[in-house]
Amino acid sequence: MSVAIIRGYTNGRYGQVHYRVARPAGPTVGRPLILFHQNPSSSFEYEPLIAEMATDRVVLALDTPGYGMSDRPPAPLTIAGYATAMVEVFPDLGVTVTEGCDVYGFHTGALLSIEAALARPDLVRRVAVTGMPMRTAEDAAALLEVANTAPPLDETGEVALGMAKRLWDYVVTARAAGVPLRRAADNWVDKLRVMDRSQWAYVAVWSYQYQPRLPLVTQPVLVLQPNEDIRDVSLAAAALLPDHRIVEMPEWDRDIFDLPAAVTRMGVELRRFLDQP
Repeated sequence: MSVAIIRGYTNGRYGQVHYRVARPAGPTVGRPLILFHQNPSSSFEYEPLIAEMATDRVVLALDTPGYGMSDRPPAPLTIAGYATAMVEVFPDLGVTVTEGCDVYGFHTGALLSIEAALARPDLVRRVAVTGMPMRTAEDAAALLEVANTAPPLDETGEVALGMAKRLWDYVVTARAAGVPLRRAADNWVDKLRVMDRSQWAYVAVWSYQYQPRLPLVTQPVLVLQPNEDIRDVSLAAAALLPDHRIVEMPEWDRDIFDLPAAVTRMGVELRRFLDQP
């Protein structure tokens, strides 16, 4: 059964927050599911997963402030700051404490999901994540330095064109087998939209303190983990969560939202976890 994905805006603390939402045509079984995207993408990357999950529940995918079509904050935020800005608009989108909601996040979105759960334990009932990008203190410091010193746009276009080429090489040329060229190109445009501001969320990611934050999560957490390059560090981060289960997807390493078989498997595992009593 196909679902219609509708786009809209609501007002947040930094301006308008853009979202995608889909509602089931038939009975609603599960709680609303909120999706947080990776950096520097937007809710666009989730359209296949939205269609998969919205057959029996409301699915909302938000653009992080400053990404996609959401208005930008005046300066980079922390992961908690980004998460708070999005959780604040949940009531405007029909998410209530009575019913609660579940959250899922990929990479940067995984950390946003964790912080959303910490900010509103009365609202967020279950958490699912993929690819928590934990690093050693030394590696995180080096990556943070890169993010903080990224060059701004220049009149010659050198920065923008260099970024476009690097993104094309990674998103399109190196895409997983089976991802259509047009879909990969659309992902490239989506990631390129924020230009040099793509580093803002990386400042938050490489500043994130896993050790004191993850042990505070009280909700059950599913770690749905493909065989990607950050698999090992993601599973190490998962060990810090008090109540977690791990489901690995060794058949896939990247582009999981663009491969129908991977999206179907994610739907099965997410429902098995989220729909527990």
